[in-house]
Amino acid sequence: MKAAAYVRVSSRQQSLEAQKSAILKAASARGDEITDWYGEKASAYVGERAELAALRAAVRRGDHRKVYVFRIDRLSRAGVLGTFTIANEFKVAGCALVTVADAFELESPAGPIILAVLATCAQMEREAMADRINAARERARAQGLDWGRPRVLLDDTIRIAAKRVAGGESVRKAAAELGVSNSTLHRALKRVSKATG
Repeated sequence: MKAAAYVRVSSRQQSLEAQKSAILKAASARGDEITDWYGEKASAYVGERAELAALRAAVRRGDHRKVYVFRIDRLSRAGVLGTFTIANEFKVAGCALVTVADAFELESPAGPIILAVLATCAQMEREAMADRINAARERARAQGLDWGRPRVLLDDTIRIAAKRVAGGESVRKAAAELGVSNSTLHRALKRVSKATG
């Protein structure tokens, strides 16, 4: 049977390849062929994920009769309600949902119970991760350390760029000459402006 697959990782540094490989192996063992891939590098915290929305729309249209995911938390970490909403949407559309690494059948008598437990665990892990990040941020700030991505531009470089922009040069041109994006230079100029203003 022809099937679709959805893969997701949380950050751009991570690869989708491990999930794709596991899904291809599982689909082949079941005699299925993955003909459509939906993949994105987006956190579960993101409310609307474009590829997931496209998959759900395709399922509702009847384009897919089977969809593979690596684990159920790739679809949702929004708890039982969010996960059940997607799973039920697939079921109503006549589309089977196959989870590879969770090793259970959604259509089995125990399927809904296992799905609820996995959805709860995924939500708890998401909340625990947020707590760990917040605690690390607070520790860093308490120690006077910067938090977040390291600065791309040094303060001296930003001041030179600010003078050039104040002299009439466009931010776009200044950013291009510094080898950074317009938004990076805009943020840096804003930060310097606040500090000196």
